[in-house]
Amino acid sequence: MLHCFTGTADLARKALDFGFFISLSGIVTFKNAKDLQDTAKWLPSDRVLIETDSPFLAPVPHRGQTCEPAFVADTAAFVADLRGEGVDKLAETTTANFFRLFSRAAA
Repeated sequence: MLHCFTGTADLARKALDFGFFISLSGIVTFKNAKDLQDTAKWLPSDRVLIETDSPFLAPVPHRGQTCEPAFVADTAAFVADLRGEGVDKLAETTTANFFRLFSRAAA
């Protein structure tokens, strides 16, 4: 997993070729993160994760505050909108991805 991904689209493609998951944090909601937002749009559904990175990197509209786990909903809503999908679908997909990546958590 590439935690708190902020790299280029080229790096994302290379990481995907190696089988990595790409995890997006609140940074994707920042107005200066256009390249990251463009990458978030095309990431394969079966390889994307959403994270809080608490206590840092609170998403818009909480930017500048201490990040907390509840803010992952704001990041997820933003990413779902970018991707043109419902937040419930994204939540279902990223939850399934989490359990595929961290199979011991299912126990």
